[in-house]
Amino acid sequence: MTLLATQIVLRPVISEKSMDETQRGKYTFAVHDDANKLMVKTAVEELFKVRVVDVNVLTTKGKEKSRNRKRGRVQGFTSPWKKAVVTVAPGDKIEFFEGV
Repeated sequence: MTLLATQIVLRPVISEKSMDETQRGKYTFAVHDDANKLMVKTAVEELFKVRVVDVNVLTTKGKEKSRNRKRGRVQGFTSPWKKAVVTVAPGDKIEFFEGV
């Protein structure tokens, strides 16, 4: 399957931990479920014009959620999703994360 770079990198993950990692040159993205490390590396290099040193890919599990409604308790799961932690070369930055 051939995916475009914009289809591989879906969105940045904005959390306290991921923002702390940007100081060390590590950026976290939500990626397509079928993407592998090589696909993520070429997509990030193409989109942000940086040199990628390392890519770690992991799948987060869906969490169990429950809430109370008028007609009783509703239980379900959130969707599992894949994320990638990308390390860029020293001196390179992704400007997208600087304003967040």
